[in-house]
Amino acid sequence: MSTAGFLKRLHQPAGVVASGRRVDGYLALEDYGALGDGRSVALSGADGSIDWWCVPNLDSPPLFDRLLDPEEGGRFCLTPVDPFEVERRYRPGSNVLETIFTTAQGRARLTESLNSGTAGRLPWGELARRVEGIDGTVVFAVEMRPGRRANGASPYRSKIGEHAVFHVGKVLGLLLHSDGFAGEQADDGVCGRLTVAQGQREVLALIVGEGEPLVVDPVATIDERIDLSDKEWRDWSDRVAYDGAHREAFIRSILALKLLLFSPSGAIAAAATTSLPEGIGGRKNYDYRYAWVRDAGYTIKAFLTAGARAEAKAAFTWLLKRLREHDARVCYTLGGALAPDLTVIDVPGYRRSGPVHVGNLATTQHQHGIYGDIFETASRFVACGNILDPSSAELLSHLADQCADAWRKKDAGIWELETPQHYTMSKISCWQALARAVELADQGQLPTTCRDRWSRERDRIAAWIEAHCWSERKQAFTFYAGSEALDASLALAVRFGFDGHDRLEKTLDAIDAELGAGPYHHRYSGVAREEGCFLACSFWMIEARALLGQRDRAEAALAALTAALDRGVGIMTEMADPASGAFLGNLPQGLSHLAHVMALHVLTQQDPC
Repeated sequence: MSTAGFLKRLHQPAGVVASGRRVDGYLALEDYGALGDGRSVALSGADGSIDWWCVPNLDSPPLFDRLLDPEEGGRFCLTPVDPFEVERRYRPGSNVLETIFTTAQGRARLTESLNSGTAGRLPWGELARRVEGIDGTVVFAVEMRPGRRANGASPYRSKIGEHAVFHVGKVLGLLLHSDGFAGEQADDGVCGRLTVAQGQREVLALIVGEGEPLVVDPVATIDERIDLSDKEWRDWSDRVAYDGAHREAFIRSILALKLLLFSPSGAIAAAATTSLPEGIGGRKNYDYRYAWVRDAGYTIKAFLTAGARAEAKAAFTWLLKRLREHDARVCYTLGGALAPDLTVIDVPGYRRSGPVHVGNLATTQHQHGIYGDIFETASRFVACGNILDPSSAELLSHLADQCADAWRKKDAGIWELETPQHYTMSKISCWQALARAVELADQGQLPTTCRDRWSRERDRIAAWIEAHCWSERKQAFTFYAGSEALDASLALAVRFGFDGHDRLEKTLDAIDAELGAGPYHHRYSGVAREEGCFLACSFWMIEARALLGQRDRAEAALAALTAALDRGVGIMTEMADPASGAFLGNLPQGLSHLAHVMALHVLTQQDPC
C-alpha cells in the first residue's frame, strides 16, 4: 500500500477499532483521544471514561486523574453496562471526538467536546458529552467522581439554589444533564444510569471554574455548542495551507498542536500530561506541562508551515517576552515564570511506574540548542514576509553574542542529560544560530555591528565539529566529541543546513543501523534498555532523507512508521515500545506531532510563505 493509502486508512471516517479494555485498571495510552479548548486538555478513554483533565488550565492540578491512579483517581465515566465493542474517530478537520459503542442490545454514539463559543475560548471550562441511540437500546453506567488532588483536597457538595455544586479546593463545578439521566449525588460524586434507544438523544455536561462565578446555561445550549465547536475547528483547519496527498494526516497533527497552544498567554506546552513513563517500570517520568524553547520554536515553524500565522505570532511573541524577562532558559511555565523544582506526588502512576512529578529540573540546565531554536524561529518568521521590531532585533543580537562566547563550553545537550559534554548537536545548534544571525543581519532585520564576528565564529564552530565529532570507524558524526556513540537528533542537522552532504548521509545510515528498531529509532546509543523509541527521531530521519534527495527511501520509511502507529485516533505519545508497538510517554506529545508535520511538508515541498 502507498504512503497515502496508509495515511488515509489511519484517519478514515469509518473510525478506528479500539479495545476499551482495562488491564489492572489502566487503558493502553493509544486508547485515549484528546479534547481541548485552548486552555485545558482532557483525555477520553475508549471505554467512555474521562481519565485526565486539569482544571482550569492545562498545568493546573487535575480534576480527573484516573490515568495515574486507577483506583482512587477522579474520573467521569459513561460506559455501557454490557460487554461492548468500540469504534472511534475525530470528526474530519475537528477536535470533536466520536465513539460508537456496540453491544448485543444496540448501538449508541458518544460525541465529546471541550466547548468553545462564537468568540473563541469560553471563560469557563465546559466539557460536553452527547449520547445518541443508533439502533436497539444501550444502557450506560455514569460516574462522575472528582479527584482529591493527591489527598490535598476533600471534595464536597453544596446546594446552591436548585443546583448541587461540587467543590474541590477552589474549583467549583456543576454536572448538568438532560431529562433522561437520574443519579445519586454524594460528596464524592454522582452515580447513575442512562439508557438511550434508537433516535433518542441525551446530554451530560460539566461546567467548571476556579475562584470565579459559574455560568449555568440550558443543557440545550451546551448541546448546540458541541456542533458550534466542531464548526470552529473545521473553519480553522480548512484554512491550513497544505494540499498534498497527506492532508488528512497533516491536519490531524496540526490540530493536536493547536490543543497545546495555551491561548491565555501564547505559550506552547510540550504535552498535556505529567509522568507517563518512557518505559514501563522505569523512572523516566517527567512533567511536560511546560513550554520548552526547543518545542516552542519547532512548533512555531510548524504553524508557519501550515499558514497559521496568528498562532505562530502569538507563540513567537510569548517566547521573546520570556527571553527578555529571564534570559535564555530551557523551559518556562505557561504563564511565563521559570518552571518549578520537582515535587513528588503520592499516587501510583501509570501502570505503577512512579514517581509522579510536578515541576521539571530542565529549567536550571543550560542547553546550547536554545540558541539555534530561537534563531531558526526568527529566521522562519521573517522568511514568511514578517518584520522584526527594533526591541526584538536588539534582543536577538544580544543572544547571538552570547552564543558566540558560549559555544566552546560543555552543556546538557538536546536530551537534557546530567553529564555535561561537548555534544555534537549542541555545537551544530550554535553554528545554526550564528548562521541565521548573519542571514538576518544581511537582510536588514538585525544590526550589523557584530555581523562579521558572528560569521567568523560560525566558521570556527563548523571546523571544530569536523575536527572533533567525526568518527572514521563509525563513518558518522558522533554523540559528543571523543565518543563513538550515536545520536538520532543529528538528523536535524540536515534541516538546519549544516554543511557536509556526504557525511550527513553516512551519519543517517549509521543511525539506522545502530539506533533503528523496525520503523522506529532510539534517541542515542545505550538508551534502549531504559525506554522506548522516540517518535520524533523517526520523523526527523524521514525528513532528512527527503531533504538529501532520497525521496523513495523517505516515503517507504513514512509508510512503515504510519502503519506501526495505526493504533488510535491520531494522537501521538512521545515514544513507542518497538517490540509491542504500545505507546509510551506523555501525550499529546507536541514534538512527535510537529516532527510529523515537518516530514509531510518536506515530502510535499509546499511553502505557504
